[in-house]
Amino acid sequence: MEHDGVREGAHGWERLAPGVARRRLPGWDATVGAIAGGTGLMVVDTGSSLREGVEIRCEVTALFGREPVETGSHAVTHIALTHPHFDHILGTAAFSGVQVYGAVGLDDMLARERDEVRWDAVRHGVDAEEAAEAVDLLVRPQHTVSGEVAVDLGGGRRVLLANVGPGHTAYDLAVLVPGGDGPAVVFCGDLVEESGEPQAGPDALPHAWPAALDRLLSLGGEDALYVPGHGAVVDAEFVRRQRDALAERFGAS
Repeated sequence: MEHDGVREGAHGWERLAPGVARRRLPGWDATVGAIAGGTGLMVVDTGSSLREGVEIRCEVTALFGREPVETGSHAVTHIALTHPHFDHILGTAAFSGVQVYGAVGLDDMLARERDEVRWDAVRHGVDAEEAAEAVDLLVRPQHTVSGEVAVDLGGGRRVLLANVGPGHTAYDLAVLVPGGDGPAVVFCGDLVEESGEPQAGPDALPHAWPAALDRLLSLGGEDALYVPGHGAVVDAEFVRRQRDALAERFGAS
């Protein structure tokens, strides 16, 4: 059954608003999002391997009842990468011919640090051959975002990509789907985590993280649904509490 463009219950996808859905992937509980417009279909993050990327591609195409443009193609037209960690980017090569967006500098970082991405994936349990294959085919963004960029998906749906970092990494991109018939939805990447404490690895900029969450809250507002990189959907008050906890934890204002 279709409901506001989303086939309910398909493959564990959760409907957030008309034409907007997310799934919590197995393994690391990473979020993947999907946003449908009249002609375009955007995926937010792509999973931890090519195999996972293929699953996401097939599920999203079926989820919105979209037909591929031509034989051998798929319906996804755009990808937004919220940050460069393996569990959010290594499925990107499964989507041929799409327009890929990331925060400014992400393209150069992925060219420089391919080996680090591969080793991080293996260290966290990705099969070594799968990790090597995904990194060999690693897709860098063709479009980098400094400030904000609007992407027109057709049918009156415009999605706003906002470089709200640094924080969790130096390349944190948020995705805002403005509210229409439903609430606004903000895909936060790992700037926000619900299923555990926010992870500040060696590439985090913890002193800047609270300010990134301030920008995130300004972007979405009080009534938005905030979709964390890991865990259940939260509200603005949760994001504000996490912001304050990070400020206290790292001595940032």
